[in-house]
Amino acid sequence: MNILRGVDIAAELRQVEAHWTPRVIGRVNDQYIKVAKLLGEFVWHAHDDEDEMFLIVSGMLRIQLEGGDEVVLNPGEFFVVPRGVRHNPIAESEVEIVLIETVTTAHTGDVTTDRSVPVERQVGDFA
Repeated sequence: MNILRGVDIAAELRQVEAHWTPRVIGRVNDQYIKVAKLLGEFVWHAHDDEDEMFLIVSGMLRIQLEGGDEVVLNPGEFFVVPRGVRHNPIAESEVEIVLIETVTTAHTGDVTTDRSVPVERQVGDFA
């Protein structure tokens, strides 16, 4: 019998082993719901065709934006980086987040680095 249940975000975050490696935990239409742990500085990038939503579960995240602006997020807060806006997330101590992104969103947007995680690897067992 298939029993319906909610998704335990804290339990899903406990399964994340590497920083900056999102893990898909759900899907709503053409949007993936992902969890990730962040630590340190990521990489400046933009998503030309997609907005990107960061929801903070624990910790504090700074998101630098092109032009010198910066957003600081604390637990329970979220921010949507508009498509095409170059940004660079920075976590001075470990941060746990939920991301909501279209299924086509490339991890590091318009740049490819050794930190880029293909969506196939993010989906894992969810598919």
